[in-house]
Amino acid sequence: MPIPASLRAELGIENAAPASGGCIHQCYRVRTGGAARFLKLNDARFADAFAAEADGLEALRAAGVAAPAPLSHGVSGNHAYLLLEFLELRAGGDFAALGRMLAGAHRKAGPRFGWQRANYIGTTPQANGWCDSWARFWLEQRMRPQIALAKRNGFDLEGPPLALLKNHHPQPSLLHGDLWSGNAGFTSAGPVLFDPAVYYGDREADLAMTELFGGFPREFYAAYEAAYPLERGYEHRKHLYNLYHLLNHLNLFGGGYLSQVRATLGLLLGS
Repeated sequence: MPIPASLRAELGIENAAPASGGCIHQCYRVRTGGAARFLKLNDARFADAFAAEADGLEALRAAGVAAPAPLSHGVSGNHAYLLLEFLELRAGGDFAALGRMLAGAHRKAGPRFGWQRANYIGTTPQANGWCDSWARFWLEQRMRPQIALAKRNGFDLEGPPLALLKNHHPQPSLLHGDLWSGNAGFTSAGPVLFDPAVYYGDREADLAMTELFGGFPREFYAAYEAAYPLERGYEHRKHLYNLYHLLNHLNLFGGGYLSQVRATLGLLLGS
């Protein structure tokens, strides 16, 4: 998807080169006003997804998390775009610092569970209506929508047991919401996070997802635990939280994730 001439003119793009940036959007390193920027581009129907991403990045930055600053977003012709601060990422970095940074964000308490707007987990809409009960929030706004979508996609799955949350009353913490290794990186100044799906929820949900899809190095977890120790029961609850992301991958990418979903349900049913 080339950058249209109208958007080049609107943003004052002097030059552009393709950049890696995930599997959903076309990404470019561009130069505007003499400075390097990062441009995400897609069809106009992604305008709200870009607005949600900009909202999440602003929230993370306000909580002290290093993240790219959103500069502008909108629609130009048939294309939606998001222009970000460009961060020069490098291989490897201080994962202990990343653990401490995340712990600091998680200490930012919200008024209730939820967020000021709906957003997206990948391309799947993610509801964030305010709720006083964490167990009810997780059932109604995370589990039920994914199970219903899976059934519409032809996967007959039973809902997970939620007894693990019956006596669990966490603080509403500011979460990244989509925290796997592909959404974290390092610059010369330290760790950074990007591509969020923020809301106020149980901080264990962020920690759980870091264990999916390759996981983070042990120094990340040691530093987080030293800064903000986890409560007893996390080792069981994490499977419930990761089921949400596994269901989302099943719904987005198909049956290749079905065995992992069923294995996680088995762990929960046996706990």
